[in-house]
Amino acid sequence: MNYDTVRIGLVSISDRASTGIYEDKGLPALEAWFGEVLANPVTFVSRLIPDEQAQIEATLIELADAEHCSLILTTGGTGPAPRDVTPEATLAVAHKVLPGFGEQMRAVSLQYVPTAILSRQVGVTRGASLILNLPGQPKAIKETLDGIFAAVPYCIDLIGGPYLEALPGTIAVFRPKSALRIRT
Repeated sequence: MNYDTVRIGLVSISDRASTGIYEDKGLPALEAWFGEVLANPVTFVSRLIPDEQAQIEATLIELADAEHCSLILTTGGTGPAPRDVTPEATLAVAHKVLPGFGEQMRAVSLQYVPTAILSRQVGVTRGASLILNLPGQPKAIKETLDGIFAAVPYCIDLIGGPYLEALPGTIAVFRPKSALRIRT
């Protein structure tokens, strides 16, 4: 089958990992998840940056406007600590806010940990890019993506991106019947 190619921006936001104090685990976890689920050929555009709002904003703008990533995922920086500014940076570059994504990400995480209520994750669009803030831990990244990805491909359709498909037996992507492509 011939699947649309997709560019996915991955941004791990961590002061300590970006300076080499410890190994980043967010980017490898994201790439592994997509390798197990996504049927489309993918090009990852990855960045490892500190918790600095201006740098996060600039990175998100670059990935959306210059790199033309249809999907941009951040990991880390969504809690209540003073250095956690990922949601503020994401909202600052947003064209539209999609509150359902943040609500659902917290609902998914609350099934596993009571502290998910502290998360400030958001979902937004910037032009033809969907930007989602994910948790920082690999286990939580997988749980969250498993819980929200069914809605991601249709959102990307609606903003003008490629037609994303999941591998059989993984995530049941939802689209209205009028938006389905028939594979031959």
